[in-house]
Amino acid sequence: MMTKYTVIGAGAMGLRYGVLIQERTGNPVDFIDTWEPSVNTIQEQKGTWVSRDHKDKHMVPINISFPEDYTGDPDVWIIFVKQMQLAEVLKRCAPLFKAHQYAFSAMNGMGHIDKISEYFPDDHIVGGTAMIATVLNGPGDVDFMGAPRTGVMHMCNKTEKTDAMTQQMFDDFKAAGLGPILTENFMGTLMSKVVFNAVVNTLCTMFEITMGQFIEYPGAKDMAEQLMNESFDACERAGIHLVETRQEEVESVDYVSRVANPYHYPSMYQDFSKGRNTEVDYINGYIAKIGREHDYICRTHEFLVHEVHMAEMMRKYKQSK
Repeated sequence: MMTKYTVIGAGAMGLRYGVLIQERTGNPVDFIDTWEPSVNTIQEQKGTWVSRDHKDKHMVPINISFPEDYTGDPDVWIIFVKQMQLAEVLKRCAPLFKAHQYAFSAMNGMGHIDKISEYFPDDHIVGGTAMIATVLNGPGDVDFMGAPRTGVMHMCNKTEKTDAMTQQMFDDFKAAGLGPILTENFMGTLMSKVVFNAVVNTLCTMFEITMGQFIEYPGAKDMAEQLMNESFDACERAGIHLVETRQEEVESVDYVSRVANPYHYPSMYQDFSKGRNTEVDYINGYIAKIGREHDYICRTHEFLVHEVHMAEMMRKYKQSK
């Protein structure tokens, strides 16, 4: 069965998902973006440049448009937009949404599900996580990091019941080499990636280092355990049971940093280094929010949120001089 996909957000992850689904499954894929440089560049090029680990750069034809110009009717929307921009992007795309359509998102951080839920019913929302490193070199120029078919992602219908379309998405993602794993624990699935990012993304950004450089520090495991313990304590008080244990999450930080993606700068650093605001409020800040809502203060996470925002402020201060 052919499934029509439209990707909202032609950034690093949106391009990776869309290109791989298009190339490896034969399903039709369109792209929508609101960032003018992205839409204009891809339309002028008639596609996007794709590399893998900085090699084999080649052009892949794709269709892209602004929301107001799009006339397609996909079965599934794949949503990869920065958390801060999502509400406005969804508002512009809202006239395109129809009752039969599903929405899938594996965005970093948390907050997006609430926004997507304003437009789609629970049984038509599939949330996911992606341990898939990708870099956007610029508009219409994406670099897939890591060997083919080595990425891993988890996915779950918001109702925690796998219906026919959720299964179809799983089958297509598997054929595309995205390494999907189905779960029946929605919040536990999504938060398992948030607590990972709250260690690696934030600390690598603070010190402007790769994941491999971070894990070389002798105290990296202790830092990871301290942050993970706070994250798990907050989630447990909120009744959220993560799909991995504390020890498994710490081991994941070590493996992904040391073996899978040692040369990768996390997406938070990519935003920071280009002068954009980070998603720290939706990662460490979200964990801290869960904690405070359940009478538990995540002191380390709250401190890191302040540190990242101070770094953002100082960066702008230096640029203005």
